[in-house]
Amino acid sequence: MKVHLKSLGCRLNEAELETWAQAFQKFGHQITTQAEAANLIVLNSCAVTQDAARKSRQLIRRIHRDNPQAKLVVSGCYATLNEDEASALLGVDLIVSNKDKDQLVEKTLAELNMDSMPSLSTEPGEISLFTRGRQRAFVKVQDGCRYRCTFCIVTVARGEENSRPVQAVIEEINALYQQGITEVILTGVHLGGYGSDLGNNLSDLIKAILAETDIPRLRLGSLEPWELPEDFFELFYNPRLMPHLHLPLQSGSDTVLRRMARRCKTEEFAAIVQKLRAQILDFNVTTDIIVGFPGETEQEWQESFDFIKKVVFGHIHIFTYSSREGTKAAGLPDQLTNDIKKQRSKQLHDLAEQMKLKFFADNIGKEFKVLWEGYSEALDNGKQRVFGYTPNYLRVGCVIDKDISVENQTLSCRVTAVEESSVVGELLD
Repeated sequence: MKVHLKSLGCRLNEAELETWAQAFQKFGHQITTQAEAANLIVLNSCAVTQDAARKSRQLIRRIHRDNPQAKLVVSGCYATLNEDEASALLGVDLIVSNKDKDQLVEKTLAELNMDSMPSLSTEPGEISLFTRGRQRAFVKVQDGCRYRCTFCIVTVARGEENSRPVQAVIEEINALYQQGITEVILTGVHLGGYGSDLGNNLSDLIKAILAETDIPRLRLGSLEPWELPEDFFELFYNPRLMPHLHLPLQSGSDTVLRRMARRCKTEEFAAIVQKLRAQILDFNVTTDIIVGFPGETEQEWQESFDFIKKVVFGHIHIFTYSSREGTKAAGLPDQLTNDIKKQRSKQLHDLAEQMKLKFFADNIGKEFKVLWEGYSEALDNGKQRVFGYTPNYLRVGCVIDKDISVENQTLSCRVTAVEESSVVGELLD
């Protein structure tokens, strides 16, 4: 049986895809990147915003339209929060809620009567990951969140915190490394809360990974800027832990942060960023900002804008606030008009672009070890442009001969110039 896996939304959804891919292979099934050729399609849906839920519905309809013969299984936050609606969509054969995700493969094969062939099973790992065009592996280390930010529906969909045992994470990373993966990204709904149910913490997990695996590059996914262990920052002195953190700020105004029920004040956030940059050269901090949160006054917006400008980020994910049914923020007074939200969003996009280009420019002339991807662009004169990421998460484009392959290799590169969405590099190895 040919299985096609697709996700919308967060990196955690992507990490779960890889777990399912390896499980399907163990049962003798083949992973395919071609949805139209699949006998079974599994969608890991998203509902972080109303727009994400709409896109999930649209994708379900399109999948069925393009391949009506395939069985369709839908999981993820949209399917969990809107189970009746999702199951009623044309073409959906099975809904697997978030709480049953660990049994998705077994439930799918059993409930849809799909024969498995263990005697013909393929080795999991390299086939599923690399054929999906990925050189870096997302590793899910925890799920759920015990906090209730007023704008967030994900905590409702994902439930309480649940951490994976340290040894299970280490075994997965060692298996990935044996299959050719050289960089893993730890992911979770509340990554900083790892171990709250096990009696340990995120620092303990990172130390164990660095001590008990040989994975050359370890990266952290989105990390809320609170509950960071005291010894967390010094872990970045180890060159295997990549000098980049995505720390969601959401607003640069303390009064807005209180309405959001965020647990980190701007002063505390600035101290975290300063500490990281003071001890690690070229450390890259990226963030999320919600524009137009209910009740955001002009003064609060200006406070937020000024704080963001002062801190400086390598990249900003900008979300224009939209009311999300089931969240506390949806019932807050003084919802802003679309015109105000659009105006503030444009102002922040312009600032974010300036900061990104400055960060690019600050890295010109520096040399980095770059993990090169499989994706490339064909050029004239027998050349190709290949892409990869530096340790501090700069996307680099480099022109090399067409007959040379650098896929999944970590090679030295000097940054020479700036382009719109990446920097230009010169391969040194």
